[in-house]
Amino acid sequence: MTTRDGVLVNMLWCVPGKVGGSEEYLVRQLLGLAELPQPHWRPTVAVARGLAEAHPELAAVAQVVEPHFDSHSRARRIAGELTWLRRHSRDAALVHHGGGTAPVMAHRPYVLTIHDLQFRTYPEYFSRLKRAYLSAVIPVSARRATVVAVPSEYVRDCVVSAYGVHEDRVMVVPHGIEPALADDVSSAADLRERYGLGEGPIIVYPAVTHPHKHHEFLLTMMRDHWTDPDLRLVLTGGDGTAEHVVRACTDSRVLRLGRVPAADRNGLLAMAEAMVFPSKYEGFGAPLIEAMTLGAPVICSDATCMPQIVGDAGLVLPLRPEAWVDALAEVAARRTELVAAGHVRARDFTSQASGAALAAVYTRALGA
Repeated sequence: MTTRDGVLVNMLWCVPGKVGGSEEYLVRQLLGLAELPQPHWRPTVAVARGLAEAHPELAAVAQVVEPHFDSHSRARRIAGELTWLRRHSRDAALVHHGGGTAPVMAHRPYVLTIHDLQFRTYPEYFSRLKRAYLSAVIPVSARRATVVAVPSEYVRDCVVSAYGVHEDRVMVVPHGIEPALADDVSSAADLRERYGLGEGPIIVYPAVTHPHKHHEFLLTMMRDHWTDPDLRLVLTGGDGTAEHVVRACTDSRVLRLGRVPAADRNGLLAMAEAMVFPSKYEGFGAPLIEAMTLGAPVICSDATCMPQIVGDAGLVLPLRPEAWVDALAEVAARRTELVAAGHVRARDFTSQASGAALAAVYTRALGA
Protein backbone atom coordinates (compact mmCIF):
# COMPACT_ATOMS: atom_id res chain seq x y z
CA MET A 1 0.00 0.00 0.00
CA THR A 2 1.49 3.32 -1.04
CA THR A 3 -0.97 5.72 0.61
CA ARG A 4 -1.13 6.17 4.36
CA ASP A 5 -4.33 7.95 5.41
CA GLY A 6 -4.32 6.87 9.02
CA VAL A 7 -1.71 9.15 10.62
CA LEU A 8 -2.97 11.86 12.96
CA VAL A 9 -0.48 14.51 14.05
CA ASN A 10 -1.20 16.27 17.34
CA MET A 11 -0.09 19.91 17.14
CA LEU A 12 -2.62 21.25 19.66
CA TRP A 13 0.29 22.41 21.84
CA CYS A 14 1.72 24.54 19.04
CA VAL A 15 0.31 28.02 19.68
CA PRO A 16 1.67 30.07 16.76
CA GLY A 17 4.49 32.40 17.73
CA LYS A 18 4.70 31.08 21.30
CA VAL A 19 6.68 27.83 21.19
CA GLY A 20 9.90 28.84 19.44
CA GLY A 21 11.65 26.73 16.82
CA SER A 22 9.52 23.63 17.41
CA GLU A 23 6.72 25.30 15.42
CA GLU A 24 8.84 25.61 12.27
CA TYR A 25 10.37 22.19 12.91
CA LEU A 26 7.10 20.29 12.72
CA VAL A 27 5.64 22.38 9.90
CA ARG A 28 8.75 21.99 7.74
CA GLN A 29 8.85 18.26 8.51
CA LEU A 30 5.30 17.80 7.26
CA LEU A 31 6.03 19.88 4.15
CA GLY A 32 9.07 17.70 3.51
CA LEU A 33 6.99 14.56 4.03
CA ALA A 34 4.71 15.68 1.20
CA GLU A 35 7.70 16.08 -1.16
CA LEU A 36 8.58 12.39 -1.03
CA PRO A 37 7.76 10.45 -4.22
CA GLN A 38 6.75 7.15 -2.55
CA PRO A 39 5.08 6.26 -0.31
CA HIS A 40 2.68 9.21 -0.32
CA TRP A 41 1.78 10.43 3.15
CA ARG A 42 -1.05 12.90 3.77
CA PRO A 43 -1.64 12.95 7.51
CA THR A 44 -4.45 14.66 9.34
CA VAL A 45 -3.07 17.42 11.57
CA ALA A 46 -4.92 18.57 14.68
CA VAL A 47 -3.74 22.17 15.05
CA ALA A 48 -3.99 24.79 17.75
CA ARG A 49 -6.32 27.59 16.80
CA GLY A 50 -4.53 30.10 14.59
CA LEU A 51 -1.82 27.72 13.38
CA ALA A 52 -3.51 26.99 10.05
CA GLU A 53 -3.82 30.73 9.41
CA ALA A 54 -0.15 31.26 10.29
CA HIS A 55 0.93 28.38 7.99
CA PRO A 56 -1.50 28.17 5.06
CA GLU A 57 1.01 25.97 3.24
CA LEU A 58 0.21 23.19 5.73
CA ALA A 59 -3.36 22.83 4.46
CA ALA A 60 -2.00 22.14 0.96
CA VAL A 61 -0.24 18.97 2.09
CA ALA A 62 -2.40 17.72 4.97
CA GLN A 63 -5.96 17.64 6.17
CA VAL A 64 -6.12 20.23 8.94
CA VAL A 65 -8.66 20.07 11.78
CA GLU A 66 -9.03 22.79 14.40
CA PRO A 67 -10.69 22.35 17.79
CA HIS A 68 -13.29 24.56 19.44
CA PHE A 69 -10.97 25.31 22.38
CA ASP A 70 -8.00 27.67 22.70
CA SER A 71 -4.60 26.09 23.41
CA HIS A 72 -3.19 29.13 25.25
CA SER A 73 -4.35 27.47 28.47
CA ARG A 74 -2.33 24.30 29.14
CA ALA A 75 -5.14 22.91 31.31
CA ARG A 76 -7.71 23.46 28.56
CA ARG A 77 -5.42 21.93 25.96
CA ILE A 78 -4.77 18.84 28.12
CA ALA A 79 -8.51 18.44 28.68
CA GLY A 80 -9.04 18.77 24.93
CA GLU A 81 -6.50 16.04 24.24
CA LEU A 82 -8.38 13.72 26.58
CA THR A 83 -11.74 14.37 24.91
CA TRP A 84 -11.74 16.06 21.50
CA LEU A 85 -8.41 14.57 20.31
CA ARG A 86 -9.28 11.14 21.64
CA ARG A 87 -12.45 11.09 19.50
CA HIS A 88 -10.44 12.11 16.41
CA SER A 89 -7.85 9.40 17.14
CA ARG A 90 -10.24 6.45 17.17
CA ASP A 91 -9.74 5.44 13.55
CA ALA A 92 -6.09 6.45 13.23
CA ALA A 93 -3.53 3.78 12.49
CA LEU A 94 -0.87 5.95 14.17
CA VAL A 95 -0.86 9.13 16.24
CA HIS A 96 2.11 11.48 16.32
CA HIS A 97 2.33 13.71 19.39
CA GLY A 98 4.68 16.52 18.41
CA GLY A 99 5.03 18.44 21.68
CA GLY A 100 7.06 16.12 23.92
CA THR A 101 4.13 14.71 25.89
CA ALA A 102 1.25 12.34 25.18
CA PRO A 103 -2.11 12.37 26.95
CA VAL A 104 -3.03 9.81 29.58
CA MET A 105 -4.38 6.66 27.93
CA ALA A 106 -3.15 7.89 24.54
CA HIS A 107 -4.14 5.97 21.43
CA ARG A 108 -1.43 3.46 20.56
CA PRO A 109 0.72 3.02 18.60
CA TYR A 110 2.05 6.53 18.81
CA VAL A 111 5.16 8.49 17.89
CA LEU A 112 6.41 11.08 20.35
CA THR A 113 8.65 13.99 19.33
CA ILE A 114 10.89 15.24 22.15
CA HIS A 115 12.53 18.49 21.11
CA ASP A 116 14.92 18.77 24.05
CA LEU A 117 15.30 18.09 27.76
CA GLN A 118 16.30 21.59 28.73
CA PHE A 119 14.17 21.49 31.87
CA ARG A 120 16.57 18.88 33.29
CA THR A 121 19.72 20.85 32.43
CA TYR A 122 18.45 24.31 33.39
CA PRO A 123 15.55 23.78 35.80
CA GLU A 124 15.92 27.38 37.00
CA TYR A 125 14.50 28.60 33.68
CA PHE A 126 11.16 26.86 34.29
CA SER A 127 8.41 27.48 36.80
CA ARG A 128 7.99 24.93 39.57
CA LEU A 129 4.64 23.88 38.12
CA LYS A 130 5.99 23.35 34.61
CA ARG A 131 9.02 21.42 35.92
CA ALA A 132 6.72 19.17 37.90
CA TYR A 133 4.47 18.60 34.89
CA LEU A 134 7.32 17.81 32.49
CA SER A 135 9.12 15.62 35.03
CA ALA A 136 5.97 13.57 35.56
CA VAL A 137 4.63 13.32 32.01
CA ILE A 138 7.62 13.15 29.63
CA PRO A 139 9.18 9.94 31.06
CA VAL A 140 5.87 8.06 30.92
CA SER A 141 5.10 9.40 27.45
CA ALA A 142 8.54 8.36 26.19
CA ARG A 143 8.40 4.85 27.63
CA ARG A 144 4.94 4.19 26.20
CA ALA A 145 5.80 5.56 22.75
CA THR A 146 6.34 3.09 19.94
CA VAL A 147 9.05 5.39 18.54
CA VAL A 148 10.53 8.59 19.98
CA ALA A 149 11.63 11.15 17.38
CA VAL A 150 14.32 13.69 18.32
CA PRO A 151 16.03 16.48 16.32
CA SER A 152 19.68 15.56 17.01
CA GLU A 153 22.02 12.86 18.25
CA TYR A 154 22.57 14.99 21.35
CA VAL A 155 18.88 14.80 22.31
CA ARG A 156 18.80 11.11 21.39
CA ASP A 157 21.60 10.39 23.86
CA CYS A 158 19.82 12.46 26.52
CA VAL A 159 16.52 10.59 26.11
CA VAL A 160 18.16 7.16 26.19
CA SER A 161 20.20 8.08 29.26
CA ALA A 162 17.47 9.91 31.18
CA TYR A 163 14.53 7.57 30.62
CA GLY A 164 16.00 4.19 29.76
CA VAL A 165 14.27 4.08 26.39
CA HIS A 166 15.99 1.50 24.20
CA GLU A 167 18.19 3.22 21.66
CA ASP A 168 16.51 1.35 18.79
CA ARG A 169 13.26 3.17 19.61
CA VAL A 170 14.77 6.66 19.46
CA MET A 171 15.25 8.01 15.94
CA VAL A 172 16.71 11.30 14.74
CA VAL A 173 14.53 13.51 12.54
CA PRO A 174 16.68 16.60 11.89
CA HIS A 175 15.36 20.06 11.19
CA GLY A 176 14.85 20.76 7.52
CA ILE A 177 15.34 24.08 5.77
CA GLU A 178 13.89 24.82 2.35
CA PRO A 179 16.64 25.76 -0.16
CA ALA A 180 14.12 28.31 -1.54
CA LEU A 181 14.64 30.27 1.69
CA ALA A 182 17.30 32.22 -0.20
CA ASP A 183 14.72 33.35 -2.76
CA ASP A 184 12.71 35.35 -0.20
CA VAL A 185 15.19 38.04 0.84
CA SER A 186 14.70 41.76 1.43
CA SER A 187 17.45 43.91 -0.07
CA ALA A 188 20.27 45.18 2.10
CA ALA A 189 19.64 48.79 1.05
CA ASP A 190 15.97 48.56 2.00
CA LEU A 191 16.77 46.97 5.37
CA ARG A 192 19.41 49.57 6.21
CA GLU A 193 16.96 52.37 5.51
CA ARG A 194 13.89 50.90 7.24
CA TYR A 195 15.66 49.72 10.37
CA GLY A 196 18.27 52.47 10.67
CA LEU A 197 21.23 50.09 10.44
CA GLY A 198 23.74 52.65 9.24
CA GLU A 199 26.36 51.89 6.62
CA GLY A 200 28.68 49.74 8.70
CA PRO A 201 28.90 45.99 9.34
CA ILE A 202 26.08 44.15 11.10
CA ILE A 203 25.96 40.91 13.07
CA VAL A 204 22.66 39.17 13.71
CA TYR A 205 21.23 37.03 16.50
CA PRO A 206 17.78 35.61 15.65
CA ALA A 207 16.42 34.27 18.93
CA VAL A 208 13.60 34.69 21.41
CA THR A 209 14.99 36.42 24.50
CA HIS A 210 14.84 33.38 26.79
CA PRO A 211 17.58 33.03 29.43
CA HIS A 212 19.28 30.08 27.76
CA LYS A 213 19.75 32.09 24.58
CA HIS A 214 22.30 34.08 26.56
CA HIS A 215 21.84 37.51 24.94
CA GLU A 216 23.79 39.11 27.77
CA PHE A 217 26.94 37.42 26.45
CA LEU A 218 26.70 39.43 23.23
CA LEU A 219 25.91 42.63 25.11
CA THR A 220 29.10 42.09 27.11
CA MET A 221 31.08 41.46 23.93
CA MET A 222 29.75 44.69 22.39
CA ARG A 223 30.56 46.68 25.52
CA ASP A 224 34.03 45.31 26.26
CA HIS A 225 35.49 43.91 23.04
CA TRP A 226 33.59 44.61 19.82
CA THR A 227 33.88 48.38 20.09
CA ASP A 228 33.85 49.40 16.41
CA PRO A 229 31.52 52.44 16.43
CA ASP A 230 30.05 51.44 13.05
CA LEU A 231 29.25 47.86 14.08
CA ARG A 232 25.58 47.01 14.72
CA LEU A 233 24.28 44.01 16.67
CA VAL A 234 20.79 43.22 15.36
CA LEU A 235 18.54 41.15 17.62
CA THR A 236 15.42 39.60 16.09
CA GLY A 237 12.86 37.23 17.55
CA GLY A 238 10.01 37.39 20.03
CA ASP A 239 10.01 38.55 23.64
CA GLY A 240 11.07 35.93 26.18
CA THR A 241 11.48 35.88 29.93
CA ALA A 242 14.89 37.59 29.70
CA GLU A 243 13.64 40.47 27.54
CA HIS A 244 14.40 42.90 30.35
CA VAL A 245 18.13 42.15 30.00
CA VAL A 246 18.12 43.40 26.41
CA ARG A 247 15.82 46.33 27.12
CA ALA A 248 18.22 47.55 29.82
CA CYS A 249 21.05 47.89 27.29
CA THR A 250 21.82 51.53 26.47
CA ASP A 251 24.32 50.87 23.66
CA SER A 252 22.90 52.57 20.56
CA ARG A 253 24.76 50.04 18.39
CA VAL A 254 22.46 47.27 19.68
CA LEU A 255 19.17 47.20 17.75
CA ARG A 256 16.27 45.16 19.14
CA LEU A 257 13.92 44.62 16.20
CA GLY A 258 11.71 41.87 17.65
CA ARG A 259 9.76 39.63 15.30
CA VAL A 260 10.26 40.68 11.68
CA PRO A 261 8.79 39.37 8.40
CA ALA A 262 10.48 36.27 7.01
CA ALA A 263 11.94 38.16 4.04
CA ASP A 264 13.51 40.71 6.40
CA ARG A 265 14.90 37.99 8.67
CA ASN A 266 16.43 36.30 5.64
CA GLY A 267 17.77 39.56 4.27
CA LEU A 268 19.41 40.48 7.56
CA LEU A 269 21.21 37.14 7.64
CA ALA A 270 22.22 37.40 3.99
CA MET A 271 23.85 40.80 4.55
CA ALA A 272 25.41 39.99 7.93
CA GLU A 273 29.12 39.78 8.61
CA ALA A 274 28.17 36.84 10.81
CA MET A 275 25.29 35.17 12.57
CA VAL A 276 26.30 35.05 16.24
CA PHE A 277 24.68 32.33 18.35
CA PRO A 278 25.87 32.15 21.98
CA SER A 279 23.07 29.87 23.17
CA LYS A 280 23.70 27.71 26.22
CA TYR A 281 21.24 25.03 25.17
CA GLU A 282 19.77 23.83 21.87
CA GLY A 283 18.04 20.64 20.86
CA PHE A 284 19.07 21.46 17.29
CA GLY A 285 19.42 25.18 16.52
CA ALA A 286 17.66 25.69 13.18
CA PRO A 287 18.96 29.28 12.75
CA LEU A 288 22.44 27.78 12.31
CA ILE A 289 21.33 26.04 9.12
CA GLU A 290 19.21 29.00 8.01
CA ALA A 291 22.29 31.22 8.25
CA MET A 292 24.38 28.76 6.24
CA THR A 293 21.68 28.54 3.59
CA LEU A 294 21.62 32.33 3.30
CA GLY A 295 25.40 32.75 3.20
CA ALA A 296 26.07 34.12 6.69
CA PRO A 297 29.20 32.80 8.44
CA VAL A 298 28.25 31.19 11.75
CA ILE A 299 29.83 31.85 15.15
CA CYS A 300 28.23 29.71 17.84
CA SER A 301 28.85 28.22 21.25
CA ASP A 302 30.14 24.71 21.77
CA ALA A 303 27.20 23.72 24.00
CA THR A 304 24.89 20.72 23.57
CA CYS A 305 24.25 19.74 19.93
CA MET A 306 25.83 22.73 18.19
CA PRO A 307 29.25 21.17 17.43
CA GLN A 308 27.38 18.24 15.81
CA ILE A 309 25.20 20.51 13.71
CA VAL A 310 27.81 23.04 12.56
CA GLY A 311 30.81 20.76 12.20
CA ASP A 312 33.68 22.60 10.49
CA ALA A 313 31.32 24.93 8.58
CA GLY A 314 31.54 27.69 11.20
CA LEU A 315 33.37 28.85 14.31
CA VAL A 316 32.33 26.75 17.33
CA LEU A 317 33.68 28.42 20.46
CA PRO A 318 33.56 28.04 24.25
CA LEU A 319 31.29 30.55 25.97
CA ARG A 320 34.14 32.69 27.30
CA PRO A 321 34.64 36.28 26.13
CA GLU A 322 38.33 35.75 25.43
CA ALA A 323 37.45 32.94 23.00
CA TRP A 324 35.17 35.28 21.01
CA VAL A 325 37.33 38.43 20.97
CA ASP A 326 38.87 37.76 17.55
CA ALA A 327 35.93 35.84 16.07
CA LEU A 328 34.66 38.68 13.88
CA ALA A 329 38.12 39.26 12.44
CA GLU A 330 38.50 35.54 11.77
CA VAL A 331 35.21 35.20 9.88
CA ALA A 332 36.07 38.29 7.86
CA ALA A 333 39.40 36.73 6.86
CA ARG A 334 37.82 33.34 6.10
CA ARG A 335 34.48 34.54 4.74
CA THR A 336 34.66 32.87 1.30
CA GLU A 337 35.74 29.57 2.83
CA LEU A 338 33.07 29.60 5.57
CA VAL A 339 30.22 30.61 3.27
CA ALA A 340 31.10 27.79 0.86
CA ALA A 341 31.38 25.26 3.70
CA GLY A 342 28.04 26.46 5.09
CA HIS A 343 26.29 25.94 1.77
CA VAL A 344 27.62 22.39 1.59
CA ARG A 345 26.61 21.67 5.18
CA ALA A 346 23.10 23.03 4.65
CA ARG A 347 22.46 20.46 1.90
CA ASP A 348 22.27 17.77 4.60
CA PHE A 349 19.39 19.59 6.32
CA THR A 350 16.70 20.15 3.71
CA SER A 351 12.98 19.88 4.43
CA GLN A 352 12.84 16.84 2.14
CA ALA A 353 15.58 15.11 4.16
CA SER A 354 13.63 15.89 7.33
CA GLY A 355 10.45 14.53 5.78
CA ALA A 356 12.23 11.35 4.70
CA ALA A 357 13.45 10.82 8.27
CA LEU A 358 9.91 11.32 9.56
CA ALA A 359 8.59 8.80 7.01
CA ALA A 360 11.12 6.29 8.33
CA VAL A 361 9.81 6.89 11.85
CA TYR A 362 6.21 6.33 10.75
CA THR A 363 7.19 3.18 8.86
CA ARG A 364 9.01 1.82 11.92
CA ALA A 365 6.10 2.65 14.23
CA LEU A 366 3.47 1.09 11.96
CA GLY A 367 5.58 -2.03 11.53
CA ALA A 368 6.34 -2.46 15.24
